[in-house]
Amino acid sequence: MTPAVRVLLVEDDPGVAASVEEGLRAAGFVVDAVTTGAAALAALAEGAGPDVVVLDLGLPDADGQDVCRTIRVTSSVPVVVVSARGDEVDRVLALEFGADDYLVKPFGLRELVARIRAVLRRAGPASDPPLAGATASAGSTRPVGEASSAPQVIGRLTVDRRAQRVLLDGEEIRLTAKEFDLLAYLCEDPGAVRRRAEILENVWDAHWYGPTKTVDAHVAAIRKKLGSAAWIEAVRGVGFRMGAP
Repeated sequence: MTPAVRVLLVEDDPGVAASVEEGLRAAGFVVDAVTTGAAALAALAEGAGPDVVVLDLGLPDADGQDVCRTIRVTSSVPVVVVSARGDEVDRVLALEFGADDYLVKPFGLRELVARIRAVLRRAGPASDPPLAGATASAGSTRPVGEASSAPQVIGRLTVDRRAQRVLLDGEEIRLTAKEFDLLAYLCEDPGAVRRRAEILENVWDAHWYGPTKTVDAHVAAIRKKLGSAAWIEAVRGVGFRMGAP
């Protein structure tokens, strides 16, 4: 039997917390609910941590964005932010700080369940099927059709899909699960332009209805961690392509 998914719900509003907890339990999740950022971080530090975190931003002891950023220092657990803050800047900041998804209150419970399941699918073992019939791209040392377990090298960058690791000049770069998925997708064909809609469909979900700015926010975060915007080049009005500075 597949073990139940454990959800850490971080919400200080008793009414909202009770409703969400009840709905998630009815959907088959095991739910641990806390009301503060400190309690959330303590729960994550325990041996058997949650499989996903549902995080409110308006917490009594800390801003949820700071909590999210702290989580990302030591954990790649998927984080779904739920907040009454609907401004684009709040969504972008949360995503840059490491959130995997963002849901604005009020929201439907079925949508929350769908978002949780989607981030769990995306956080699963990365798959990198051989690009049958494709032509090897300049700058990539991975032969076409080579087993997906082999790390891919692009200039000074190494992408190990099997281990979910990225190395720059031999030093590991800590990426969120979604940042890794996005970078790995762009690396599949270095130099090829990927449209935003194409990226959303392949890296997020075929039925993603969120803002396309989500892609830009994650690209900005990856560039910052890699130390150069030249790693991911923007093609105005189209999308992005993987470079090799």
